[in-house]
Amino acid sequence: MTERESTPQHYRVAIIGTGFAGLGMAARLKRDGLSDLVLLERANDVGGTWRDNTYPGAACDVPSHLYSLSFKRNPGWSRSFSGQREIWEYLRRIAVDEDIMPHVRFGCEVGSCRWDSAGNRWWIDTSRGTITAQFLVSGAGALCEPSLPDIAGLDGFQGTIFHSSRWNHDHDLTGRNVAVIGTGASSIQFVPQIQPEVGHLHLFQRTPPWIIPRHDRDITRPEQWIYRNLPFAQTLARRSIYWARENYIFGFVKNPNLMKGVEAICRTHMKRQVKDPDLRAKLTPDYRAGCKRILLSNDYYPSLTRPNVSVVTDGISEVREKSVVTRDGTEREVDTIILGTGFHVSDLPIANHIHDAESVALSQRWGDDPQALRGTTVAGYPNLFILAGPNTGPGHTSHVFFIESQINYTMAALRYACRNRLDRLVPRPEAQDAYVERVQRKTQGTVWVTGGCDSWYLNSKGNNVALWPGFSWEFALQTRRFDPHNYHLRKEAPIRRAPARLAA
Repeated sequence: MTERESTPQHYRVAIIGTGFAGLGMAARLKRDGLSDLVLLERANDVGGTWRDNTYPGAACDVPSHLYSLSFKRNPGWSRSFSGQREIWEYLRRIAVDEDIMPHVRFGCEVGSCRWDSAGNRWWIDTSRGTITAQFLVSGAGALCEPSLPDIAGLDGFQGTIFHSSRWNHDHDLTGRNVAVIGTGASSIQFVPQIQPEVGHLHLFQRTPPWIIPRHDRDITRPEQWIYRNLPFAQTLARRSIYWARENYIFGFVKNPNLMKGVEAICRTHMKRQVKDPDLRAKLTPDYRAGCKRILLSNDYYPSLTRPNVSVVTDGISEVREKSVVTRDGTEREVDTIILGTGFHVSDLPIANHIHDAESVALSQRWGDDPQALRGTTVAGYPNLFILAGPNTGPGHTSHVFFIESQINYTMAALRYACRNRLDRLVPRPEAQDAYVERVQRKTQGTVWVTGGCDSWYLNSKGNNVALWPGFSWEFALQTRRFDPHNYHLRKEAPIRRAPARLAA
C-alpha cells in the first residue's frame, strides 16, 4: 500500500451517484448542517438516468408535479409529462441551488467498496484514487446499466448496434433498415420518433405491453404563474395526482380482477388506433394488466400501422453479419439494430462493488434474491444505505416518492447515531428476515404473481424482489422513523464530531 493510499481523505458520508437519489440525499444532509460529504459520479455531469437516456422521445410516464422532490418543487414544468431534457435541467438546478456541486467528484467511477471492521469505515477505491467514509449511501439506482439480450451472433453484427440508453446520435437513420429489439417503456417512446425517417423498421416483439392513453398537454404560462406565486395550488395538484394513482393498488394488490377495467380502456385505445385485426391480435397481451408495467402512449400504435413497419412476433434465433433470423427461418436484412431491452433492475449492478469485512460482494450474498430491511439497510454490511433498493419500486406511482421515503429513513438513522454517539449500525439478521417475510406474504395474490406473465419483478424462486406490495403511504409511514431495536449498535466516539443540527 502506498503512502497516498494509507492516508486517504476521510468523509462522514460518501454518496454514489448524482441522480434523484444522490442529489436528494446530499441536499437533505446539507440542509441538516452536514457538509462533510462527497458524491462520486462516474460521468462529467449530474443527472443519472435523465442525463444518460437521450433517445428521441425520452420522457417520464409519471406526471411532472409528482415526479419531483417534495422539498424542491418546480413550478415551471412546461408539460404535464416532462421530457428528458427538462428533468435533467431540474436535477442540475437542484445541484446548484443546494450547493452540492463543490462536493461532487466527476469522472470518478467506483471500483470497490470494502467495510473495514478494525477502522470502522468504508474503503472506497475509485478511478480517481481511494477515499474512506464512515457511512456509505448508494444512490446508483436501478436504471444505470443496460441489459443486453443473449442472442447468438449479436457480437458479429457488421452494421451499427446500440442500446436505447446509449443512443448513437451520430448515426443517421434516414432510409436505414432498422431492427428494434424489445417493446418496453423506452421502445414505445422512440419508435414513433424514428419511424418516419427510416427506410423500414422491423419491430421484434416478445411480449406486447398494455398501453393506455397519455393525457399530456402544455402547462400554460398562467398556470405556471399560479404555481410560482401560490404554492398551495401546486401542492393541491400534486396531492390530487398522488391519490388518483394510489387507486391502482386496489387492482394490483387487493383484487387483480379489478384490472379488467384498465384492460377495457387499453383495448378501446388500441381499437381506435389500429384498424387491422391481425395487427391488433399481435399487439394484444394475454396476461392481466399490471402483471407487467402498464405503458402510456398516444403515438406508438399509429406508428406501427405505417407501411414501413413490420411487427415480428416470432422469436429471434440468431443475428448474422447483416441480418436478423427468426425461429421460423425468415431472414431480414438490416443495417442497424437498436436494443430496447431495458436495464439490470432486479440484479442491482452496484451490488457487485460493495463488499463486507470478509470481502464477500453484496451481489454474491444476495444471488438472485436481494433483501434489505426497509429496502435500505443490509445485514452484514454496517453503515450502508441503499436507495432504490429491493422492494422499493412502485408499480403505480412516482419512484421519487419512494426514494424520498428512504432518504427520510436514512436521515433518521444518521440523526440517531449522532445523537447517541454511535459509530456503527447494522440490521439484525432476524429483523431483516422478518421484514422480507412480511413483504413476500403481502405479495401473494397480487397481480404480479397471479397475472399470468413472466416479469423481472419476480426472481427464479417466484419471490418479488423489486416492487413494494402496497400503498406508497404505507412505505412512507414505515420509513418515517428509525427503528434501533432492529439493529446491532456500537456506541463509541464518532470518527468525526457530527454537526450540531444533524445531531439534534
